[in-house]
Amino acid sequence: MFQITPIVRNLLIANLVIFFLAGTLHLNEMFSLYNVFSDHFRPYQFVTYMFLHADFNHIFRNMLTLFFFGPMLEMFWGAKRFMIFFMVCGLGAGATYAAINVYETSSFRADMSAYKEAPHSDKFAAFIHKHVPEFEQSLLEFENVYAQNETQPAYITQSVDIIDKIYEAKVQNATMLGASGAVFGILMAFGMLFPNTEMMLLFIPFPIKAKYLVGAYGLYEVYSTLKPSPGDNVAHVAHLGGMLFAFIMIMMWKKDRNNFY
Repeated sequence: MFQITPIVRNLLIANLVIFFLAGTLHLNEMFSLYNVFSDHFRPYQFVTYMFLHADFNHIFRNMLTLFFFGPMLEMFWGAKRFMIFFMVCGLGAGATYAAINVYETSSFRADMSAYKEAPHSDKFAAFIHKHVPEFEQSLLEFENVYAQNETQPAYITQSVDIIDKIYEAKVQNATMLGASGAVFGILMAFGMLFPNTEMMLLFIPFPIKAKYLVGAYGLYEVYSTLKPSPGDNVAHVAHLGGMLFAFIMIMMWKKDRNNFY
């Protein structure tokens, strides 16, 4: 019979309570993880972001995964080690996301400054293509008009305003939230510790071993990180960060058999 364990139960309760309070208390705006270059960034967000969720579908998927895979790991490791694992995977996912953001935002800011020093329609088009290709189609008409009037101050000013608004949306106000990074760490751990456990999934009409399921998830996250779909606002790199930190922790714990088992 399936048995829910204490830490998993407490995590489920905490996430659900916070989810239903978030809208009234504006918790998502205050405690989601902002870009480190944002004026809204605070260090404590590396912890608080993992207890917040965007909508019901988001929290349902994360809590369902925690509910099914978490108890076996908690029974295997014990409550204390499982909680440490969950938190480290969540922190690792946030740190991975932040590190990638630092790299991308540094490039964005450098190119933005260079454009403002010497604005030109070709440089504007190149900037959009490099940093926000998802906006290329919607800005195509402006780019064409700008190219025909590139010496006109009004179009130069408008191009700078567009870049400033993109910076505000992508850097100042963009956030990451959710327990997905920690949950993907749990999936990784389950696949490594119980690789041959067979599971039946609703969308697959035959049993599949845990190691293949986790491998498929990992490959999908890598693909989605390298080839993001238009309008995809999922932080796939954070999922990979959670899996990476899970792998590192398990390999470290394996070296100390007395503590691992």
